Amino acid sequence: MKFRHFAAATALILVSASGAMAKDNWLGAWGFAPIPPQPGVPMSANSAPIVPLAPPPAPAAPSAPLVDNPGNVPMATLLADPSDVTIRQLVRVSATGKRIRLRFSNESSGDVMPLGHVRVGLAGPDGSVIAGSDRNVTFAGRNAILIPAGAPVITDAINIPVKALDRLVISIYLPGAAPRTGHALLQYMSGVSGDQTEAAQLPQQKIARLTALVTQVDVDATTATGTVVALGDSITDGATSTSNAFRSWPDRLAERLAPAGKLAVVNTGIGGNKLLRYGTGPNALARLDRDVLAVPGVKYIILLEGINDIGRGFISTGPQDPVTLEALVGADRQIIQRAHDHGIKVIGATLTPYQGAGYASPAGEEVRTGLNTWIKTSGEFDGVVDFAAATADPANPLAFLPAYNIRDKLHPNDAGYKAMGDAIDLQLLK
Repeated sequence: MKFRHFAAATALILVSASGAMAKDNWLGAWGFAPIPPQPGVPMSANSAPIVPLAPPPAPAAPSAPLVDNPGNVPMATLLADPSDVTIRQLVRVSATGKRIRLRFSNESSGDVMPLGHVRVGLAGPDGSVIAGSDRNVTFAGRNAILIPAGAPVITDAINIPVKALDRLVISIYLPGAAPRTGHALLQYMSGVSGDQTEAAQLPQQKIARLTALVTQVDVDATTATGTVVALGDSITDGATSTSNAFRSWPDRLAERLAPAGKLAVVNTGIGGNKLLRYGTGPNALARLDRDVLAVPGVKYIILLEGINDIGRGFISTGPQDPVTLEALVGADRQIIQRAHDHGIKVIGATLTPYQGAGYASPAGEEVRTGLNTWIKTSGEFDGVVDFAAATADPANPLAFLPAYNIRDKLHPNDAGYKAMGDAIDLQLLK
């Protein structure tokens, strides 16, 4: 009798230990922030909100092809209203794990969005799906789902092991219309209607800049213990880096962190975004909970926001949106406080030079310089990254180094993004 009790107790301990060992370790490992509609913005005829988008700056070089990529094209040039079509997103995860899950977003739409079928697999060098890696994606065990208006949805766990910096192809069949507005990226589309998700390569593949449907990839991590979230505007988004080549500064940071395997990176930059007011998407204070604090495993924020507030606040023509140094400092302090309440450290990043940019002004430069001085000297951040020094022209620190700029004197090229990613002291992320 005692032996049976001992055996039962031992079995219970083993089961408990096994359960503890099998505990999930979900971390955000890729991200692309959604853009919900601006309050008060009218709805279009098909109930999709009309969200004003800042056009992405022209890249310095043609986009790197997966198969046949003509470069950046205007949103919906190839297909104005995607329906009965298969599209593919290319993502790159920043952590190693035994399985993944996807976050789909319908946050830019005022109507339900049907997903007919979704598959995900590892991407080969040419962007085709590596044979044997493709997995079916389900939602509570079902292949199809209707995503409610204005909502996200998380998939079931997908048993596909990944390594840090693996590229994934996410194939999405849309039997009905998809949102036509929102945060967009270059995606690949089948030229043949119907469900093409199981094709190794999409038939008659085309490319267009379309609203991103997958806005986050989580990894059930095997070595990483936390995530760094990059919060910012187009300079964080990587709008002027080579498309689909993963050359933004958060991508470069992910490459530098990958060998140690301890931290993942999620990019929540939005081109045209602001700290204080609606720019492209809600301001950083308004979207902090959804885009940062809700990311599984977030331990650090790298904050690079404010240049659009400054630039738009001092332009000599058009609507004025005045901004003060005190207001920007106050916004940064709010982000620090709210992050600290969740045990998250905030790394402040100095604003990069913008002399000669379309909205540059002496008054704006005074605010930028003042904000950068406060970021570096206040001691209120948990660390500082001096992106301004990393990208400035030594002969004129108020201007971007020409070798790092794409002609507009505001946005980096690939080399500039690499310099920014290399400027981050990894000791800040211990």
